[in-house]
Amino acid sequence: METALTRLVGVRHPLVQTGMGWVAGPRLVSATARAGALGILASATMTVDQLRDAVKEVRSRTTAPFGVNLRADAADAGDRVRVLVEEGVRVASFALAPSRELITELKEAGVVVLPSVGARRHAEKVVAWGADAVLVQGGEGGGHTGEVATTVLLPQVVDAVDVPVVAAGGFCDGRGLVAALAYGAAGVAMGTRFLLTSDSTVPDAVKARYLAATVRDVTVTRAVDGLPHRMLRSDLVDALERAGRVRALGQAVRRAAELRRLTGLTWRGMLRDGRALRHGKDLSWSQVLLAANTPTLLRAAMVDGRTDLGVMAAGQVTGLIDDLPSCAELVERVMAEAEEVLGRLTLMADGPRAADDPATSA
Repeated sequence: METALTRLVGVRHPLVQTGMGWVAGPRLVSATARAGALGILASATMTVDQLRDAVKEVRSRTTAPFGVNLRADAADAGDRVRVLVEEGVRVASFALAPSRELITELKEAGVVVLPSVGARRHAEKVVAWGADAVLVQGGEGGGHTGEVATTVLLPQVVDAVDVPVVAAGGFCDGRGLVAALAYGAAGVAMGTRFLLTSDSTVPDAVKARYLAATVRDVTVTRAVDGLPHRMLRSDLVDALERAGRVRALGQAVRRAAELRRLTGLTWRGMLRDGRALRHGKDLSWSQVLLAANTPTLLRAAMVDGRTDLGVMAAGQVTGLIDDLPSCAELVERVMAEAEEVLGRLTLMADGPRAADDPATSA
């Protein structure tokens, strides 16, 4: 299936595996790329050297195009961009809007720039700065999310920009892909669906928690970092929501120390990131620290399997997923379902005309 997205990035299918921290590593990304979709490597939890090694590992596993997700506000964003350029990465995606300068640097090197947005005005801004495409996540999506549903946000953005739009939030099958195409999108991005594959390195016990979850087990909370965060309901989430400021601050400091050990961040760098996050938002300093070290909460679950000590970002679509296919099986199934749905719609559209056509009825 060829769309503006497949032509832009050079993949066979209009499907994107999102850059999930601690989840979207070389194994998942390369499996996605080999299946013909666009895999996105998550780099926010890596040092610059680890990022380069991860890119090389993906390269050793596949020659297919793939991307890297970057934090536009990271102090070393320029160094990370240089890794992408030097290693020939096809796509740079961003969770926060990249600066005009970063976009220009990437585009001049031939890297496709694909920022994620949660509002029409953000899409208009990054496209005006030169973004090649935008990924639009509605409120159904996992992780940090907004309040506007994909079915409302997507057509707004499609009508507002003249670049390919990738739809995210609430997608897991071929029906969803066809629906997004009908809205004018050039493809769909899926996070939870790719997390729940046999190629994902998430521990089996954690995957089992996802598979057992219903739609009602997925919640949006501000208790983790002061921002709306969609995740699985758990005892830890309940405890964070009940915790007072003193207790929350103590937890934040302990996790900040752990994040510093894992990533090599300095306290000064963490405080700088915290001040940037706090600017313009009504967050306490304990929430700022929690936001700065939310990666450790994700790591506890997604890497260590400690669902009692970590959080599990999850889209609402979790409640619709009940199996663990390989990436190849998943992509093949989604595309087959999409073709089947398109075929039914074509028959519905052609049916009355075919019945009235004398040559057909003869």
